[in-house]
Amino acid sequence: KPIPVDVRIIADTHRNLEQMVDEGKFREDLYYRLSVIPVNIPPLRERCEDITYLIDHFIKIGRRQQKKMLTGFDLAAMQALREYSWKGNVRELENLIQHMTILHGGKEIHFCDLPDKYRNGLPPPALEESPEIASADVSVPEQLLLFSRDEMPAATIWDDDGVDFKGLDNKLETQLIIKALQATKGNKKEAARLLNLKRTTLLEKIKKKELQWEDR
Repeated sequence: KPIPVDVRIIADTHRNLEQMVDEGKFREDLYYRLSVIPVNIPPLRERCEDITYLIDHFIKIGRRQQKKMLTGFDLAAMQALREYSWKGNVRELENLIQHMTILHGGKEIHFCDLPDKYRNGLPPPALEESPEIASADVSVPEQLLLFSRDEMPAATIWDDDGVDFKGLDNKLETQLIIKALQATKGNKKEAARLLNLKRTTLLEKIKKKELQWEDR
């Protein structure tokens, strides 16, 4: 006795089925039965903004299987992964996360930890300086010498007015925001994520600090 069912079939392919239909390599009737709501997903190399989210996803999945998981990737490593061509698409990224977990589980991945092909045999990339912030003060404040491993005479650090702690905090915050924007090529959503801020909060800070960036 036939039993009526109500189902939907989800199919995916990396091939151009319309072209294959024209060439007689794929059944036309089957194509139109399957192609009700087509969704075209570009390859990973064309949507590098998704790499950060995919890495987080694979790390969370791995936590169920590994005792020591990655804590993340530093800015230089993330920039290198965004610039990589990803011929193996998302599967290659997933395999890379598994590879790095086995070798470096429990730590943050730095640029020098990446396999050579992802570094292209190059030293860590210099973060590009945007002309909009060329005049911004991103130098390390003198008060950071307080945290130097080398002992220094107190007179070279402390003065009669003490340390401008609020000013130091503000300069460090500005520097971090600029570095995050440089690493994400001005993508404010990605930069906010790197800084663990809401996008609206980051936009407020950029406006307050009068940092000029193209709105992305």
